[in-house]
Amino acid sequence: MISIFRFVVLCLLCAAFQAHADDPRAREIMQQVEDRDDGDNRTSDMRMVLIDRKGNQRTREIQSYAKDFGEDTYRMMFFREPADVLGTGFLTYDYDDESRDDDQWLYLPALRKVKRIASQDKSGSFMGSDFNYSDMTSRNLSDYDFTLQKELPLGEHTVWVIEAIPRSEDVIDETGYKKSLLLVRQDSHVVVRAVHWTADGNKQRYFDTLSLDLIDGIWTPLEVTMTTKQGKQTLHKTAISFSNVKYNQDLDESLFTVRYLERDL
Repeated sequence: MISIFRFVVLCLLCAAFQAHADDPRAREIMQQVEDRDDGDNRTSDMRMVLIDRKGNQRTREIQSYAKDFGEDTYRMMFFREPADVLGTGFLTYDYDDESRDDDQWLYLPALRKVKRIASQDKSGSFMGSDFNYSDMTSRNLSDYDFTLQKELPLGEHTVWVIEAIPRSEDVIDETGYKKSLLLVRQDSHVVVRAVHWTADGNKQRYFDTLSLDLIDGIWTPLEVTMTTKQGKQTLHKTAISFSNVKYNQDLDESLFTVRYLERDL
């Protein structure tokens, strides 16, 4: 009887260990991804193309700004075209302190209202795209267990393949993902491909960096896509391209405030 009890306990302990196993090498790589220089005082033009399952496209033109405030990064986006999204603004405070939830606000000109994005809403679609609100900020590394699965060639480069498992249901609820596979390019520490398993609907989202270039010594993605699939069927796709990317611009701090977002109210 005692031996059976010990066997059951051992099995439970092994299961618990496997559920929360964390690979120090994988975490070290993800920390290098987190610490990679991504520039400061950045401006760029963005083009977002929404593609439905029939291939129909909708295009949105956006101006984007980013500025570091100490260890935190603030980002502002303004939608310029088409007319139905003209004037829409999106502000994000991406905090380095992992004990703080990142703040996000969306200004909808049609409603003349600023909406703060609550944590429970961050798994929702960002402006009808395949990116959700949580995709618009960096992940807290302490929220995940990482496992280095293998290294493999990807085009002309070598990548690490890292599995990321959320450590709590709260993280799954906020991000909308129950598991991710991340492909990190070894020469740049940029995530160039990822697969996210959604928490509901049995869907997968495939993220790809199609174009990556050095601008002012900073590895900068210039074209990315996010594709939502169910099995082999593509349900929707979002393509984002960046142009006129500039760093070290003279950006006033007042640009990155809710008051500036509300300026047309």
